[in-house]
Amino acid sequence: MGKLLISNGKETITATFSDNSSAKAFAERLSKGPVVVDMSDYGGFEKVGSLGFSLPTNDKRITTKPGDVILYQGNQITIYYDQNTWSFTLMAHVDGLNQQQLKDFLGKGDVKITFSLQTNENQ
Repeated sequence: MGKLLISNGKETITATFSDNSSAKAFAERLSKGPVVVDMSDYGGFEKVGSLGFSLPTNDKRITTKPGDVILYQGNQITIYYDQNTWSFTLMAHVDGLNQQQLKDFLGKGDVKITFSLQTNENQ
């Protein structure tokens, strides 16, 4: 399925997709082009924004870890930089960043994040 690319406009990080129908549907959507999401801080533990479309959910009660990319309510995407326990769908996990590096990447306040699919051309 490749990797998920996450860009803040200055730098790009990668994430490894989860093995579920939600992640597969997101990757399929991204194969048609990038998705840009306006994301805001919520609860002091995540950035969240509307996808503008819905994906199938695979909700399970989990405790998030920094770097988890979560589908919430089928149409919201979140990137966690701290922990929270709830019923979510884990779609991916950011590769190789610690909590502080992830917070630095996401920045303070609102941010525009571009999600895309890594291809052979952009590896």
